[in-house]
Amino acid sequence: MTARAPWLIGRTLNGGGGSRRPLPLFSVRRPVRYCILCCLLALCVLPLTGHAAEPIKLFGTVEFRGELKNMPKWERVVKAEAKSPTFDKDLSQFMTPAFAKQWTELVARMSGSTTREKAVAVNAFFNRWPYRTDNSLYKIEDYWATPAEFMKKSGDCEDYAITKFYALIKLGVDPSTMRIVALKDTIRNLGHAVLAVYTEGDAYILDNLTDMVMTHTRYKQYAPQYSLNQVYRWAHVVPKKK
Repeated sequence: MTARAPWLIGRTLNGGGGSRRPLPLFSVRRPVRYCILCCLLALCVLPLTGHAAEPIKLFGTVEFRGELKNMPKWERVVKAEAKSPTFDKDLSQFMTPAFAKQWTELVARMSGSTTREKAVAVNAFFNRWPYRTDNSLYKIEDYWATPAEFMKKSGDCEDYAITKFYALIKLGVDPSTMRIVALKDTIRNLGHAVLAVYTEGDAYILDNLTDMVMTHTRYKQYAPQYSLNQVYRWAHVVPKKK
């Protein structure tokens, strides 16, 4: 009598003549066997990949999302761009022909580029506009310019951020992955604004003070007050130190 192999299980099948023979564990058809192995592998990998990614704490803050309201300066820009997008127009009416040509070349060059590469290109391009205060341009303390107004006259920090926001939309970046951030620069003790772009599991900052696009964690001096996009507004709170 042949010894039963260790890979046989105890179940048996009744043969036609009444004989009983053991059923091998892997006697099932090959496709089914592969399905079983795949399921076992998935169960092993699931604990490693099943955890949700940690939320990004922009500039180290805790944030609370709410509806976009009571922001008339920004809402005016959003409505104007929804009605007549600046970047769908001939930009030579807003900037020099040389700059307009360079922008057209940038758009073509960025086709197929990553979001971060687009952010770097857009940040450097619009940082060439000179900084000008709202008082000098509009004779008021705080004015949020449309991209067309910024390209014609230039502007201050939030105007750079707004223009970069809509420029990146033109390059195919999802607007829900970007926010304009109003903050305080604790070193200069001044109000400031930047554009945050969420990509590659991080938030990268487009700042009119530098052509470098760095992760938000590099900016220890920035304390955000609120951030927003076309749909939501976030309040930011610095967590208490334990």
